[in-house]
Amino acid sequence: MKALCVQSPHHLVIEERPMPSITKPDEVLLKVKTAGICGSDVHIYHGSSPVATYPRVIGHEIACEVLEWGNAVNDLAKGDRVVMDPVIDCGECYQCRIGRRNVCKNLKVRSVHVDGGYQEYLVLPRQGIYKIPDNISWEEAVMIEPFTIAEQVCSRAEISEQDTVFIMGAGPVGLSILKRAKMSGATCYISDMLDTRLSLAISYGADATIHAKMQDVQEALTALTNGNGATVVIDAVCSVRSFEQALQYVCPAGRVIPLGFSKETSAIAQLSIVAREIDIRGSRLHNNKFPVVIDHFAKGKIQVRDMITHRYPFTSIHEALKLIEDTHVEKGKVMLYF
Repeated sequence: MKALCVQSPHHLVIEERPMPSITKPDEVLLKVKTAGICGSDVHIYHGSSPVATYPRVIGHEIACEVLEWGNAVNDLAKGDRVVMDPVIDCGECYQCRIGRRNVCKNLKVRSVHVDGGYQEYLVLPRQGIYKIPDNISWEEAVMIEPFTIAEQVCSRAEISEQDTVFIMGAGPVGLSILKRAKMSGATCYISDMLDTRLSLAISYGADATIHAKMQDVQEALTALTNGNGATVVIDAVCSVRSFEQALQYVCPAGRVIPLGFSKETSAIAQLSIVAREIDIRGSRLHNNKFPVVIDHFAKGKIQVRDMITHRYPFTSIHEALKLIEDTHVEKGKVMLYF
């Protein structure tokens, strides 16, 4: 079978590998059908991920068809449709014991620390996959994993209809969060430097947009919130400066959710946080969010077809990456077909 392996930064090869087989009673053999290209996959390819190891088969937005299973698996049938959970937890550490498996002390992530799903066939433990209903297409299924990220962010922020949410950055992550936050009835504002992204945000339900290149963001947000600021600020720009700005945009008693992985330090005074009792809550991966997101998709609460813009056979991965790297081309989710 073929697998897409990043052997080292900027060196991705299409490898021939042996067909995987079931070796444990709880394992399932899967045929990969569709996959999405995530920004983190691109970071691993570029060598800019602070956590990835090499060589690595990337890909964590994966939808598969069930082929075979071990004798300890009794709830699957041939042809069942499933999605892959990238989170691997130990189940024993303090974090796992209190129900925070996404920050497990011994956390591993498929496509980052162990091989992911950009391969024709895959063997996973039963607990690493989730069944999806027939009314979710293969393309839509790939979008479930990104929306577990959005679900986790909104959960960490405790977003409700009382909130005014300001999302910094209208890229794929920011737009996914926007769609999920609107489900909660919140008022949502979003900023970006590209007109096309801001237009998408309006079509996805944003109550107002702020052009970060043409407007003073602080002034615009102050006007939109009648001087109060946002109750929740989500930093999907993920720069040192954007984290500092997020603390300026949030109101007293508000919550700031940073999503960046930068190791650079930010200049933030303690007084800004303490005097206003600001909550700063990181959000990483997801914590058992697949079932709820699958339910949202199955009931039509979240529409994602409008987010998919480009499709390639998986063997055209280099062409797909070239498209993603081209800043002159507007793109949403780029899909791979196996």
